[in-house]
Amino acid sequence: MTTYDASPTHRSEPLQGGALWRHALRIPLRDGVRLAADLYSAAPDPEATPLPVLLERTPYGRRTQRGSDQNRSDAPLPRPEDIARHFTEARYHVVRQDCRGRGDSEGTFVKYLGEGPDGVDTIAWLREQPWCDGRVVMTGVSYSAHVQAAAAAEGAPGPAAMFQDSGGFSSAYEAGMRMGGAFELKQVTWALRHAAQSPEASADPVLAEALRMVDVAGWFGAMPWRRGCTPLRHLSAYEEFLLEQWHQDTFGDYYRNPAIYGRGFYDRFPDAPSLHMGSWYDPYVRSTIENFTSLRQLKSAPSYLVMGPWTHGHRCETHAGDVDFGPLATLDGNLAPSYLEFRRRWFDRALGRQTEDGPEGGDLPTVQYFLMGGGDGRRDAAGRMRHGGQWRTDTQWPPASAAPVDLYFTAAGALTPTPPAVSVSSVTYDFDPRHPVPTMGGQITSGEPVMAGGAFDQNAPDARTYGAHEPYLPLDSRPDVISLTTPPLDRDVVLAGPVSALLHISTTAPDTDFTIKLIDVHPPNADYPQGFAMNLTDGIVRCRFHRSYEKAEPLTPGEVYEIRVTAPDTANRFAAGHRIRLDISSSNFPRFDVNSNTGTPEATTRRTAIATNTVHMDAAHPSHLRVHLEGGTTALPG
Repeated sequence: MTTYDASPTHRSEPLQGGALWRHALRIPLRDGVRLAADLYSAAPDPEATPLPVLLERTPYGRRTQRGSDQNRSDAPLPRPEDIARHFTEARYHVVRQDCRGRGDSEGTFVKYLGEGPDGVDTIAWLREQPWCDGRVVMTGVSYSAHVQAAAAAEGAPGPAAMFQDSGGFSSAYEAGMRMGGAFELKQVTWALRHAAQSPEASADPVLAEALRMVDVAGWFGAMPWRRGCTPLRHLSAYEEFLLEQWHQDTFGDYYRNPAIYGRGFYDRFPDAPSLHMGSWYDPYVRSTIENFTSLRQLKSAPSYLVMGPWTHGHRCETHAGDVDFGPLATLDGNLAPSYLEFRRRWFDRALGRQTEDGPEGGDLPTVQYFLMGGGDGRRDAAGRMRHGGQWRTDTQWPPASAAPVDLYFTAAGALTPTPPAVSVSSVTYDFDPRHPVPTMGGQITSGEPVMAGGAFDQNAPDARTYGAHEPYLPLDSRPDVISLTTPPLDRDVVLAGPVSALLHISTTAPDTDFTIKLIDVHPPNADYPQGFAMNLTDGIVRCRFHRSYEKAEPLTPGEVYEIRVTAPDTANRFAAGHRIRLDISSSNFPRFDVNSNTGTPEATTRRTAIATNTVHMDAAHPSHLRVHLEGGTTALPG
């Protein structure tokens, strides 16, 4: 029989007029730590009817409303008890749990790394309870998706199904913590924000005030940080895990932890249904797609993929940044009446339950993705550019109709399907780490106040753009940006799938970075006389890892190296009259930490040097962009 916590603030209590009951739990772990959780049931005695349990583990407060729980675009943000009631009325029990060291749970919080064993212990305990029928389904957004993959990678008896929304690491080294060897500085802004919301800050008003007063933008101008000399100096646990992430720059044991390296442990994942939801402006695009494709290949249970045009967890919004994708963009009203109903139908399907929608919830496409583009490019009443788009379905990713196409670079700034024939051709620029290229949107979350995710006009940085200054010239006006474009397209071109660039590079430095950014260039109109250069996806590579991410190897100045820069997948219709553009540079700050060009790891260096970087574009060094186009090479004008 379950023992419920009967303290004054932890007890069984009726909610919503007795239609819902909340029972406070203390769930024991193998090391004696107890995690706080709430069990929601439709009846005061949950043991009377054993049911499947929906488990959500969170560091954000199990009783706290979160923007990523938005259910419908035309309805208020639901409370945790509103969400629970939707599922208890569908004959589920719901458990929401505070992660270790967060909320009311015991222990010390260390981001990501201990979530696997804690998740396994929680599932095992739940399955033994008389109110659980033996099936535990994990669900949740962002961190609550990461903890699902962490538990699955442990290999113990795991969840009966997983609904991973906007998270679940396939390899945190390649998406979420680092990309191409560079550190994702959203980890810094996340640590600062959640340190201020920590139990330690709640218990210490002086600490809380110190964290509230942190000038985030100012501190970003004082990087890199050193232990004891950071805005987290008075909260050592948070300073420690952040700086540990930053210092671990090679792919070693740290990044092979099962909690953040699902790729290495897919064989341990349960053979259970899984749904992987993400969005084109989310940091976890690559993880979401890799988890789906790998589990679909390795397991007999079905896996599903849903990719929208949103930023992180904002599935009920039609816009991302300064771009609107139209009324078809939301999940609610298009893929299902609401997010809650979408999930309920999928849970029923995953567990094989007979429902009002038919056996197992009816038919469900393996892949549902939003193809951005097709709008008129004018400004809407909210001040956003109308880019448009539509939902598509497929049986695989990339879509069956898409094939890889290479577009080669020329020193004159062209992207062309014709390989170069010239014997010598290149573009050279100076990269000064003290003046990095400002970040303007992209696959970012938790970046405020120094950066925001989404699509923005790369022609028009403004006061919102960290590091930009008047007169706010277009990013491609900078001498350290190589901008390559196709001619205006004479017909629509549909891109859907992976994006990468093979670069032949040389440099005067022992180490440097190269970045890419794929852009849809809208032609000028009355609202945007300079056109609108809409960012789609971007990537980075730290060149000291040109042979392997496991070991840094300095570059030899002047020697030509071949590197591949990979950007997260995307899906976009380049309308007739638009141009496909690729920008190449050596920084994207504050999204990524800036390479000092000295060869010293970024987390420890105090010096910088200017690197003279060259991209070669000749017959012997055919640098090119690789994209997946519907119809392959036949999609491009001849």
